[in-house]
Amino acid sequence: MTLSSPLDAASVEEFRVQFAGEILTPADEGYDIHRKVWNAMIDKHPALIARCHGVADVITAVQFARQHSLLTAVRGGGHNVAGNGVCDGGLVIDLSLMKGIRVDPVSRTVRAQGGVTWGEFDRETQAFGLATTGGLVSSTGMAGFTLGGGIGWLTRKYGLACDNLRLVDVVTAEGGFLTASLSENADLFWGVRGGGGNFGIVTAVEFDLHPLSTVLGGWVLYPIEQAREILRGLRTSLATAPDELTTVARLFTVPVVEMAPPPLQNKQVIGIGVCHCGSPQQAEAVVRPLRSLGTVLADLIAPIPYRVLQTMTDAINVPGLHHYWRSDYLRARRADHRDHPGADSEEDITPLSDRYPSDGRGGFPHRCRGHGLWTSRCSFPGQ
Repeated sequence: MTLSSPLDAASVEEFRVQFAGEILTPADEGYDIHRKVWNAMIDKHPALIARCHGVADVITAVQFARQHSLLTAVRGGGHNVAGNGVCDGGLVIDLSLMKGIRVDPVSRTVRAQGGVTWGEFDRETQAFGLATTGGLVSSTGMAGFTLGGGIGWLTRKYGLACDNLRLVDVVTAEGGFLTASLSENADLFWGVRGGGGNFGIVTAVEFDLHPLSTVLGGWVLYPIEQAREILRGLRTSLATAPDELTTVARLFTVPVVEMAPPPLQNKQVIGIGVCHCGSPQQAEAVVRPLRSLGTVLADLIAPIPYRVLQTMTDAINVPGLHHYWRSDYLRARRADHRDHPGADSEEDITPLSDRYPSDGRGGFPHRCRGHGLWTSRCSFPGQ
């Protein structure tokens, strides 16, 4: 859908009167700030940005977009690498001000609005010693991550983020409002659990939570020249690993950041990220083989709060870089994988679990695959 006609000033002013939040046009202060998303390679210019304060604003924005035949994008955390949270010439419905979170420690559930990031989510749930599967970067939007499936540090034990959904509130494309769960609008609930976008605008979600405070987690770094050896050893260890262990193998160039040991900065390495969410005694035994797969350059694995692990890669995932990503799902990891990506590229390999098979629980289509593979290339603007 494209613009049927240019928006006149009177229509925009009428929209402002009906809207409790903030309406931004290209002439308004703050427009350039709020049209930007995490991936600086995305440089789109919407006609309007509607920064919603609540569900009523979302409904009003949808009705305005329908009335004026506006191309519409929905922004939660703004972390979508493809830039789906912004559009050219249309309306951005921005949920980033909708930050409400309520944890029920008795029922071990949490309700959160669509603008919440995983850092904000984890701060509230960890206050009660509770957690659910979330993103590996704390600035990622909770809602968009979950609607796409959601692979994180707790995936092998507790499933994808979408597997932990109890219900969602949705504003439909007609401007209506409904709730979807296993018992209400179940077909829509199936779709939003991993099926991606365009089912409506999810304004709030409710998750199941799990008792979790401390994990054995972090990263161990090895020379990139030993990548084949490391990946073979990792595959062997994971063949008998319990569900409590989730790993990520990352081939990358160590950035110049505070958490990186200075001798390793700007060097290519293979890193094994781990999270064991079981008992400390079991964790040490299970993780020990992964800490001696080759020549150890740095061992950053330790018992740490889960919330700390969730922020551990934030320093290398800052906004403002140009990102290009490709991904796929593999049934098995080949032992003859190439030694390393390019100097400005990364590869992440995440073993999945058959604990949550394709049994009708949701629209995520890759449950039968053994590994997730992400290849990314990033650079600073101007490079």
